[in-house]
Amino acid sequence: MKKLFFGTLLLALVFVVPIPTMARVNVNVNIALPPPIVFAAPPDVIVIPDTRNVYVVPDIAADLFFWNGWWWRPWEGRWYRSHYYNRGWAYYYNVPSFYFDVDPGWRGYYRDHNWHGHRWNYERIPDRRLQQNWKSWHNSRHWERQGTWGVQSYQPRPQKQRQELRHQRQQQYEQRPEVQKQRQPRVQRQKQQPQVQQQKHSHPQGKPEGREVEKQDRR
Repeated sequence: MKKLFFGTLLLALVFVVPIPTMARVNVNVNIALPPPIVFAAPPDVIVIPDTRNVYVVPDIAADLFFWNGWWWRPWEGRWYRSHYYNRGWAYYYNVPSFYFDVDPGWRGYYRDHNWHGHRWNYERIPDRRLQQNWKSWHNSRHWERQGTWGVQSYQPRPQKQRQELRHQRQQQYEQRPEVQKQRQPRVQRQKQQPQVQQQKHSHPQGKPEGREVEKQDRR
């Protein structure tokens, strides 16, 4: 009798829950991963001035950053991150907050050893030293307070000016054609499926980057 009751109840639930709703919950969107960057050895990085400990690999054509314990790279209008510089990339749903502090002309300044009219004696940091020290450097604001990022006779920009620059760069980034192209399908899916919840991933997509990030954005 009990088996008959539970069987009838299960059958009733199948008819009550709309089939399209069940199908939408299981939709998976496949996102291509960026091609690997091949290194003969772990790459050196430099720290970018006027940032809170944003590091970059300077001698490759692609943008490869290290920040807050992750490696970050943009590719075809999307952002990816990994705990490794050469593998394990996962799609990151948002633009990482550090990116709006990065001066878009940093490559030219690096080539000329000159940061906005000041001699830039940047330091090449081996990967092992980076991994051992990035947390303490971040907490103590080592590069800004003790060495002004290697820029001679340089004063960090005032907080108000930094915020204005961040806002300008954010607007410029969002107007890029490849970014607009990638965001359009996402907006359409959100309009069509407003009640669908995101599935859990081994690498959270767009997960908040931690309290350190919140403190950085408020400066």
